[in-house]
Amino acid sequence: MKIKLEHITRNNWEWALKLRIKDSQSKFTPEVAVSLAKVYIKPDGDNVEYIPFAIYADETMVGFIMHAYEEDTPNMYWINGFLIDERYQGKGYGKAAMLEIIHWIKTKFPQCQEIRLTVYKDNEAARKLYKNLGFLPTGEVLGEEDVFYLSVRRV
Repeated sequence: MKIKLEHITRNNWEWALKLRIKDSQSKFTPEVAVSLAKVYIKPDGDNVEYIPFAIYADETMVGFIMHAYEEDTPNMYWINGFLIDERYQGKGYGKAAMLEIIHWIKTKFPQCQEIRLTVYKDNEAARKLYKNLGFLPTGEVLGEEDVFYLSVRRV
């Protein structure tokens, strides 16, 4: 399956705001507008940079994912705000998008040794996806979410 990540820009942000998840998933991920607000508000501090992406399958926007990082650190490379629109769930786009963002982070940040994300305890589908991709729990909890990490191996 071929997907691509494209930066959210003035040309596609309105489409990103139209992405919707199932009502039963609403507590698991913020709305796209909230994620985009973080880019400018910087709730995690001035050292954290946010890069929001639209997830495309061919020319169709199927989801959203954001990367947050603190440069020149080995382990502050986060995946957050991740969602696949309810119309496109169950088709493999989530896994493909995760593989693409992992590859992008590893390529863009050679100093990165660990990629992190958080997941709610009762978000079974996401937990399964992340574990299948090699993410492991750190034992840390942020709010109501468990922190997972992926050790980045360099070839």
